[in-house]
Amino acid sequence: MKALQINGLRQMEVIEMEQPGLKADEVLLKLNYVGFCGSDLNTWLGRNTMALMPVIPGHEVGATIEAVGASVPEGLKPGMTVTVNPYTNCNKCASCRNGRVNACQHNETLGVQRHGAMREFITLPWEKVIPAGLLSVKTCALIEPMSVGFHAVSRAQVTDIDVVMVIGCGMVGMGAVVRAAQRGATVIAADIDDEKLELALRMGASYTVNTLTENVHERLLTMTSGFGPDVVIEAVGSTPTYQMAVDEVAFTGRVICIGYAKAEVSFQTKFFVQKELDIRGSRNAQPSDFRAVIHYLEKGNCPTDVLISKVVKPEEAQTAMEQWAAAPGKVFRILVEF
Repeated sequence: MKALQINGLRQMEVIEMEQPGLKADEVLLKLNYVGFCGSDLNTWLGRNTMALMPVIPGHEVGATIEAVGASVPEGLKPGMTVTVNPYTNCNKCASCRNGRVNACQHNETLGVQRHGAMREFITLPWEKVIPAGLLSVKTCALIEPMSVGFHAVSRAQVTDIDVVMVIGCGMVGMGAVVRAAQRGATVIAADIDDEKLELALRMGASYTVNTLTENVHERLLTMTSGFGPDVVIEAVGSTPTYQMAVDEVAFTGRVICIGYAKAEVSFQTKFFVQKELDIRGSRNAQPSDFRAVIHYLEKGNCPTDVLISKVVKPEEAQTAMEQWAAAPGKVFRILVEF
C-alpha cells in the first residue's frame, strides 16, 4: 500500500509498505482523507523535537471501516464513517490515574512519536475509533484539531459571563472560538491575518483584533470596559503571543496554553502574583471533546469548505508542504486524499 513518509529536513516521499494485519481487538481502517497539522509542518521543517524520524505523519483522520476483529463490539461495522483518537495512554501515570488520559505522561501521538495515518490502511485498537454519524468522510478530518480547541475552553472553565480572547485563528484556535461562543462567552479573536479574522466572526467571535496592525492593549481595554479579557487562550506557540497572553489577561484571569513555543519565553513574573493568575496547560483532547465537535459539525453551520484550504494526492504532498511553509498564515488545513 501507499504511504507518505518524512525522511528528514524538508524531505517527504511516497513509499510502499505492506498492508497491516488485523488482530482480534483491532479495526482496519481505509484512510480516505488525512490532514496535515502544524506538528507535521514542524516535523518537516526539522523543528519538532518529539517526532520519530523517519516518520509517517498524520493524525487528523477521515476514514471508513474496512474490517473488524473478532473481539470488536457490534457498534463498529464495516462501511461506517469514522475518525480516530490518535493519542495513547498508559493507564499507570499520574495523569491517567487522575482521569486525564489526554495528558498521559507516556502518550504517543500518531505521526509524532509513532508512525501516523498518512497511508492507505491502518489498524487501531477499537477503543480509538470514533463513529462520526452522518458527517462526510472529508469533514471527519477536521474533528481532531477542532477538539483540541474545544478542550482548551473546558480547561478555562468558560461561562457566559466571560470575555475570552483567542490568540491565533488556525484550526485549533477556531475550535476555541466556536466552543467559547457556544458557552455564551464574548469572544475576541486575535490574529495577524484579516481573512482569518473575518472567518472567526462567522464562527462566533464578537470582536477581532489584528495584532500586527492594531494597538492590542488599547483595543482590548476598549472592548472590555478597561478590565481586559477574563480568559486568554494562546493557540500560536511563539514568544510574543505568550507574553501578550500574560500581559493582557485581566486581574484574576485564566491563561490557557496550547501552543508549543519554539524558544524560551521571558515573563514579567510579577503579573503572575499581582494578578493572581491561573496559568493552565491544555494538551490534546478528551473523548467528550471529540463528541462535542461531532455534534457541532452535524448541525451544518460550520464553513468546512473554507477551513479545507487544499486537497492533494500523496504525490503532491511535498509541493503542498513547500507552499505551506512559504505562507503559513494562509493555510487552515491541507488534506491528503488516499
